[in-house]
Amino acid sequence: MQPSRFLVPFCGAVLALLVAVPLVFIVLQAIFPDLAKGSLANPLAHVQATLGDPALLKLTGNTIALGLAVVCVSALIGVPLGVLRGLFDVPLARFWDLVLLVPFMVPPYIAAMGWILLLQPGGFLQQLTGVNMAGLLFSFTGVVLVMALNLFSAVYFAISRAVQGNGSRLAEVANIFGANHWQAFWRVVLPLALPALAASLLLVFAASIEEYGTPAVLASNAGFYVLVTGIEQRFSDWPIDLPGAAMLSVILMVLALSAWYAQRWITAGRDYATNTGKPNASTLRALGVWRWPVCVLFAAVTLLATLAPLFAVAATAFTGTLSGGLTFENLSLRHFSGLFEQGSQALSALGFSFSLAAGAALLTGIFGAVLAYTVLRTPGKAVAWLDGATMLPNAMPGIVVAVGMILAWNQPWLPVTPYNTWVILLMAYMCLLLPYPLRYAHAALRQIGSNLEASAFVHGVGFGRTLWHIVLPLVAPAVGAAMLLVFAIASRELVASLLLAPTGTQTVSLFIWRQFDQGSIGQGMAMSLITIGVTCLLLVLAHGLTVWAKKRLSERA
Repeated sequence: MQPSRFLVPFCGAVLALLVAVPLVFIVLQAIFPDLAKGSLANPLAHVQATLGDPALLKLTGNTIALGLAVVCVSALIGVPLGVLRGLFDVPLARFWDLVLLVPFMVPPYIAAMGWILLLQPGGFLQQLTGVNMAGLLFSFTGVVLVMALNLFSAVYFAISRAVQGNGSRLAEVANIFGANHWQAFWRVVLPLALPALAASLLLVFAASIEEYGTPAVLASNAGFYVLVTGIEQRFSDWPIDLPGAAMLSVILMVLALSAWYAQRWITAGRDYATNTGKPNASTLRALGVWRWPVCVLFAAVTLLATLAPLFAVAATAFTGTLSGGLTFENLSLRHFSGLFEQGSQALSALGFSFSLAAGAALLTGIFGAVLAYTVLRTPGKAVAWLDGATMLPNAMPGIVVAVGMILAWNQPWLPVTPYNTWVILLMAYMCLLLPYPLRYAHAALRQIGSNLEASAFVHGVGFGRTLWHIVLPLVAPAVGAAMLLVFAIASRELVASLLLAPTGTQTVSLFIWRQFDQGSIGQGMAMSLITIGVTCLLLVLAHGLTVWAKKRLSERA
């Protein structure tokens, strides 16, 4: 077909630039220790020393232990809440959905700082109750709890939607045929929710092993180091250890890929489907005497996951000094006014971050839609390879992408390079966030099918006009929602910004991080509060666009 002549090479070239080049240079640096000097001499000369380092085994073990522990705690919180939300008529259900989404949208390093300000000696909890919990917070258990409270909502929403889709109605059918409630749950509800559960736990594991902010803020104080902090140290501490950083990056990426393949193995041949056609609306069961205990459970989780860290962030932002404590006389807007003073670094950081995030959203939205269209509409073996390559960004943690970008574009023999410019940050954001518009566009295109395009081609309409007048209007709402998500996440991204930001510039996340590092906690939290507000607003808009897109596609179908 006509589009195959240029779309496949175009998409392949862009994917190679954004994904393959960083990945290849990480592997090359891991093999050739002198690659940064332009030499391929002494291949694998450093491997024995690197792999034999006891610190490497400890970093890898700590990373796996942290990921698995966060997965377990997230499942313990998210699965029961999700099952209750999906099967029963929970009071204030929409409200709980809204407030339990907030933790997932709060940048983890901001949540970690909020917990420190809340639980440390002399913190807000001690001011209010006389008790501090620093011993719990600055420990492996504390790190796991903070990260799980930040990530469990992914499990909650996956399980609640999966159970509500068909599980509730089919559980009632099982009850009619003699199964008790527990049998219906284990044999009907849980198997139907298994793919969603596996996918959400994979997301939690991948997010926890690649997260930099929380381990750097909390775990390092407890003497607990992971691969991500190890990679950053090899770039920041002299002498810089590029081969070591590359080796750790390869190990981290292997862990992410292993988690992805484990999820595929768990769900392969274990998928359960119904043959009843479109899911019917089911009546949620009444909770009866458990109505108020369930409300208390949701309220307790909301207090811990959402209100507690946000209270610490807001209290710090609105108090004049931390030493002044939680008193009416200490209330102040000076941290906010300081952000918007003329010539303020905060304004520059906001402008730079929002410009980069807007560029990343626009470019990934366009390319994600084109890539999804190419994969779905163009036949051939090349497209199969292209489809496989689209999965790589999912298995590349942010710090791995940043390391790959540094290794690829900081070579001395390059005549022109985006390194140390805003362009390399834009490329990193595009690589990391491409899966969002790709998935959204893929789902939208599968819903509309190819009949409309075939009809246009039959009637002599060119490929360009078909895309512009038929395909684009149908996928635009879904891609627009994905672009809002990309903007929200890119505007607060930390680890790639930390390693790749050009000299003399800083993003919002870097501004906040450096304020924390310099002791200007109030201004950092004031900027954090603005960031959280913008992110939540954009997510509400993205949700609205998604709902509208589904309604519009169902009307066109």
